[in-house]
Amino acid sequence: MRHSSPPIRGAAAGPSRRSLLAATAAVPLAVAGAAPAAAASPVVGGERLARDGVQAEGAVGLPKNLTARSWLVADGTTGEVLAAYRAHHRLPPASTLKMLFAGTVLKKFSREERHTVTPADLADIPEGSSLVGIQAGTTYTVEQLWQGVFLRSGNDAVHVLAHMNGGVGRTVAEMQALATDLQALDTHVVSPDGFDHPGQTSSAYDLTLFARHGLKNADFRSYCGTRTADFPAGGHRTFQIQNTDRLLTGAWGLRTYPGLVGVKNGYTSNAGNTFTGAATRDGRTLLVTVMHPGIGGNAVYEETAALLDWGFAHGASARPVGTLARPLSEGGSRAGAAGPARRAQTAAGAAGVPGKPSGWRLLEGAGGTVALLAGGVWALRRRRREAPAGDESGRRPRTVPAREESGGRRRRAVPAGEESGGRRRRAVPGGEEPGGRRRPTVRVADESGGRHRR
Repeated sequence: MRHSSPPIRGAAAGPSRRSLLAATAAVPLAVAGAAPAAAASPVVGGERLARDGVQAEGAVGLPKNLTARSWLVADGTTGEVLAAYRAHHRLPPASTLKMLFAGTVLKKFSREERHTVTPADLADIPEGSSLVGIQAGTTYTVEQLWQGVFLRSGNDAVHVLAHMNGGVGRTVAEMQALATDLQALDTHVVSPDGFDHPGQTSSAYDLTLFARHGLKNADFRSYCGTRTADFPAGGHRTFQIQNTDRLLTGAWGLRTYPGLVGVKNGYTSNAGNTFTGAATRDGRTLLVTVMHPGIGGNAVYEETAALLDWGFAHGASARPVGTLARPLSEGGSRAGAAGPARRAQTAAGAAGVPGKPSGWRLLEGAGGTVALLAGGVWALRRRRREAPAGDESGRRPRTVPAREESGGRRRRAVPAGEESGGRRRRAVPGGEEPGGRRRPTVRVADESGGRHRR
């Protein structure tokens, strides 16, 4: 980014370096006040959340040997992001995307409403989907359909509700609109069920936004925290379904996590295991999202539990590295908008690394310096016009060209996305491994933690 200013011509017009330093020291508040609009963060939640590497500050004891490709820990009440790793990395979400589906459709139908399923309701379910066992010709309450979504992650239940909502296409469009309102800009919705489709992506940051938004709804909170339910089997028969969230039920050798609220898990062979969990302890609710650990099975739950443990034990002393954005419809500032809250965040150094100024902070300082230079030149010119000949002891101040440091070195503006030293950070597309390798898409889904179910 370049800050243009009129050239300073003529030795008589230029102030001395000492006078400029004195002017800078005399008006420190002017630098902060002159911060340009470019100081606003173009990254939702703050600059640090777009960086590689673990982002944490002021707390100790983060779990070691985490294998997830992306994770995030946030305070569910304040929205402060306490720690994160590649929070905006775009990855296939699997059935955690059903949180966005529920946030879109849940309020439209009462729990008691009944619907008789038709063959058309089940016609477009992707092959290999996880199913709860819905049958055409059987009548279900809306509550039972949502139990099928949350407990068994049934794509058949999702598609029935989507058809009740006016069709899959309309539902996908409404989900995308809600994602935009929530400022979940890493999310691209292709199907309402989260099944693998080319281009369908989300991120740990976005999934945490969906969970936080959903948990404000009492029905959403009730469904995601339900362990078992009786589900219609046709006629007057029922069968029991169990929630596939192992931290909630204690299945597959795991202990139930104390205070767990929900929220949603997912698995496909392309997305790996994904999970967003929420737990409350001593009046504090934490949200954790973990995406695609390096190993399957229980790892996604174990790493989530470890991050929750850290948050409850050490999170109170952690300084936030970002924030969960407020929805635009609730007055949230759009990313890149230089509102008062974002200017305050920038001033507090939320986008920087301890001991190092961030690129945006450097540009902010450069902009303030240029403003001071221009103001100083104007003041000295006026003084020279008004002062008698021979003023300033006959000394002629040395011209200091704009944007030049002492010693003749010129500071180069660092373009967005470039690291110091001239290295450019390469954006890694969703679904792509570092180094350019792409994992093949395999259309298999299962929410029980890695075993395929029909």
